Amino acid sequence: MIGVSRCPSDVGVLQAAPAARVECAPAARTRTLAATVLGSSLAFIDGSVVNVALPAIQRDLAAGAAATQWVMNGYLLVLSALVLIGGASADRFGRRRVFVVGVLAFTAASVLCGLAPGTSALVAARALQGAGAALLVPASLALLGATFPEGERARAIGAWAGYGALAMAVGPMLGGFLTDHASWRAIFFLNVPLAAAAIWLALGGAPDSSSEHPPGLDWLGASLATAGLGGVTWGLTTAAELGFRSLSVVTALLGGLVATAAFVLVEARARSPMLPIALFRSRSFTGANLVTLLLYFALSGVLFFLPFELIRGRDYSATAAGAALLPFPVVVGLASGRAGALADRFGPRLPLTVGPLVAALGFLLLAVPLPGASYWGSLLPPLLVLALGMSTTVGPLTTAVMSAVGSDYAGTASGVNNAVARVAAVLAIAVLALLFIAVYDRALQGAVSASGTLPAELLEPLSGAPLPAGPLGEAGRAALFAAFQAVALVGAACAACSGLIAWWTMRPRR
Repeated sequence: MIGVSRCPSDVGVLQAAPAARVECAPAARTRTLAATVLGSSLAFIDGSVVNVALPAIQRDLAAGAAATQWVMNGYLLVLSALVLIGGASADRFGRRRVFVVGVLAFTAASVLCGLAPGTSALVAARALQGAGAALLVPASLALLGATFPEGERARAIGAWAGYGALAMAVGPMLGGFLTDHASWRAIFFLNVPLAAAAIWLALGGAPDSSSEHPPGLDWLGASLATAGLGGVTWGLTTAAELGFRSLSVVTALLGGLVATAAFVLVEARARSPMLPIALFRSRSFTGANLVTLLLYFALSGVLFFLPFELIRGRDYSATAAGAALLPFPVVVGLASGRAGALADRFGPRLPLTVGPLVAALGFLLLAVPLPGASYWGSLLPPLLVLALGMSTTVGPLTTAVMSAVGSDYAGTASGVNNAVARVAAVLAIAVLALLFIAVYDRALQGAVSASGTLPAELLEPLSGAPLPAGPLGEAGRAALFAAFQAVALVGAACAACSGLIAWWTMRPRR
């Protein structure tokens, strides 16, 4: 995931897991819980720390805007396309086995990220990280759900969710500290001791289990999903530099759309589809996924571009930028459980309408220009409002997804909704980067006419280079805020639309 927010339906996957089939001692359950917390935290922490370190990565590797986006999208794209087949692999080949393989793959890729000599090698290693995360994240959930009996599962879920929220809260600040005082490469090497501990705990006590009737592995569907999402994403990312009239851009976009259409046709006819199309016959399920797509599109886009605006536009250090984001995951982690309980009592329609509208207000407040205002007056209040809106939404969204299709398909539905949130993040970075770069360039036109020639550090909006002093630096700061303001306004519109969709598609509780 991008930023500092958990994907929806993570807990839903656990709640929908089958009753435990493996009898084991309490000590083994404790080791299993610790292993799954550490394993899933690898993916949670990695997304947030990389986000804060992106300006430093761009500066050190001299990466352009497109390459900077692919540092995030290379990871998210593979994870989004393979996470459903990763869960099926855990049920088929053994949950502990797939979990350990996923952790090993993720760790090896992390080492390659830390040693990457350039952006191409880094993006390739990030894609391998995504493949490892696609195995370890669903396998960790399945392992936990299959180990704890029903009477103890609620407590295990709470512990897993709480420690996961803590990891996401600490991640940005830790990543910023390592970036400032060591190197951005250190954030990838940090995964090695965490992974070693997770594997040791899993092999030392966690029981292995598999499904009595394992699902098939939809490799054709996974390949088409990767090709479709990759083609569209590459076309949108490259369009910022080459334009939409470029033959390579048009070919990539058309190829991606054709692969996506083929994916839908294959999934509609497959015996064991990774994405059961029949689930979308439910109006509530379709509505919940549209809410997820729009809301996480907005959130992922804003949280991707906000560190650039803070570090370059407001002269924050990477540590300070990470600390500035800390209140958001803390509030979401503390308040989401209560919102979920309210949804269980009154139904998801009201919180899924109110929550996105409150989040839209938070995005609007982020777009309000407050020159010279401090962090406490200009950034903290919008983040708190945004966190309140998201915490009101996440729990009820899980409830809505699981209740829309019945208990037999609750796990599959939760996995689909989780994948939708990740796809939203991929699309947000690609689409909103076009807007960010266009607004930035237009805002600098006045400075170009006044000075004649601009320094190189001003020409690249997604850069880690400090802005020059004097009028040109002020023009760059103004352009950065204008670009971020446009992204925040689009985020507000998407969040508001998601609230209206929830009101229209969710059935009221009678």
